Amino acid sequence: MLPSLAYAKRKYCIMFLFTRSSSLFMSGKLSSILSQKPKNYSIDHLMQEEGMEPLFISAVLLLTLFVSLFLHLLFLHGSTVSHHNLPPGKLGFPIVGETLLFLSMGRRGSPEKFIEERTAKYSTQIFKTSLLGETTAVLCGAAGNKFLFSNENKLVTAWWPRSVEKIFPTSLQTSTKEESMKMRKLLPGFLKPEALQKYVGVMDSIAKKHFEDSWDLKNEVLVFPLAKRYTFMVACRLFMTIEDPNHVAKFADPFHVLAAGVISVPINLPGTPFNKAIKAAETIRKELLAIIRQRKIDLAEKKVSSMHDILSHMLTTADENGNYMTELDVADKILGLLIGGHDTASAAITFIVKYLAELPNVYNQVLKEQIEVATAKKRGELLNWDDLQKMKYSWNVASEVMRLAPPLQGNFRESITDFQYAGFTIPKGWKLYWSANSTHKNPQYFPDPEKFDPSRFEGNGPMPYSYVPFGGGPRMCPGKEYARLEILVFMHNLVRRFKWVKVLPKENIIVDPMPMPAKGLPVRLHPHHN
Repeated sequence: MLPSLAYAKRKYCIMFLFTRSSSLFMSGKLSSILSQKPKNYSIDHLMQEEGMEPLFISAVLLLTLFVSLFLHLLFLHGSTVSHHNLPPGKLGFPIVGETLLFLSMGRRGSPEKFIEERTAKYSTQIFKTSLLGETTAVLCGAAGNKFLFSNENKLVTAWWPRSVEKIFPTSLQTSTKEESMKMRKLLPGFLKPEALQKYVGVMDSIAKKHFEDSWDLKNEVLVFPLAKRYTFMVACRLFMTIEDPNHVAKFADPFHVLAAGVISVPINLPGTPFNKAIKAAETIRKELLAIIRQRKIDLAEKKVSSMHDILSHMLTTADENGNYMTELDVADKILGLLIGGHDTASAAITFIVKYLAELPNVYNQVLKEQIEVATAKKRGELLNWDDLQKMKYSWNVASEVMRLAPPLQGNFRESITDFQYAGFTIPKGWKLYWSANSTHKNPQYFPDPEKFDPSRFEGNGPMPYSYVPFGGGPRMCPGKEYARLEILVFMHNLVRRFKWVKVLPKENIIVDPMPMPAKGLPVRLHPHHN
């Protein structure tokens, strides 16, 4: 956490930029000022060069806040006058709402506190807030999850923050609902279990090569970036049949920049995560367009079939009107798939490594199960679908990890009509948010919630709608089974090679927007000599 003085200075700078930017931007100077500064240019430099004294900043700030507050209250008055009995809660500051508090709690490693504090103060079922510039109702508990998941396209529909729409320009041509439905028609054939069975051996060969190149003969490794490398290689191979590491490396680095900024404050100024994400998306898109054009040639010459991979399927599948997606549309869809198939799995894998280092008894049971799987196979034989079905304890461990550190913290919906929930009115146009943390660490659903206990997932498992690392309902992550295979293959290859210890026993965890170790989780490896 920042010291109070540094925190105050940052607040001053944000306020200063907010008030000063209007005059600078109108004359086209703001972008040029920021773009011409050196990389180490700091907040202090900006304040000194502009000659802005704190008292003057305060005066401008007060005027700005007064005007903003007046407009904010005017808008609220106009928007709520016909809606009575709205959910309890506060909208926070004008424009930013409670977004900064919501994000800061995640960066401190305790995103659940934002939910817990408000459910304790207002209601255990629902409260209102303002996130990402939108008035938002947060539905809590298993009942809230069930309501949202069960009313998809009836009362609510998919919604993504503006930053996502700006990074993926083709999504602006149609509604979020249409984009979501289009993708869900394309994917099931490739991501359902029977289709994924043939890819288990491919994933295993990728994992083996990954460990040979990046883990073997190393004393220490940084787990998080290596987990991202593995999941990105798998995604490139299965979605686009790209196997050459040099080819993958061309857009691996910009891809990580994109993934870090896709859910960020949509301020498109030089140096911001959002600006970097836009530039990274443009770089990757150019590479993808070259791949797409070559694939179209290969399809025309019948070198590959329409069912070769997801890319080929997208290029050869028409909608109900007989129209095919444009190259740019296909590039954006593949880009979205790469993010979805990479970020959540790499976060889950990283935390599996973390918890296995901390819990030797759990590690030993996972190792025992994986040795049993390996000894039943011929030497050099790759994993297959049946092998993964034997990894029940390992998957229970992975599930418990995703309960404690859900890679998907939650997601948004938008109300498409006025409706009632828990006795409160939700107006049309409000955003709704469900949070995995409202149930995953709630003792009502998981007794002793901070305890690591894989047995929670034996038998019938948790109460319906209480365990939601992949969402639920019609919009449950279509890649759930894909992620299960990818994670189990990684665990099999990891535990059979090494035992390990954390280099930083007290390493902090941040959530931004997914959980990650603050220092990347460095571990010291101890290879098995047999």
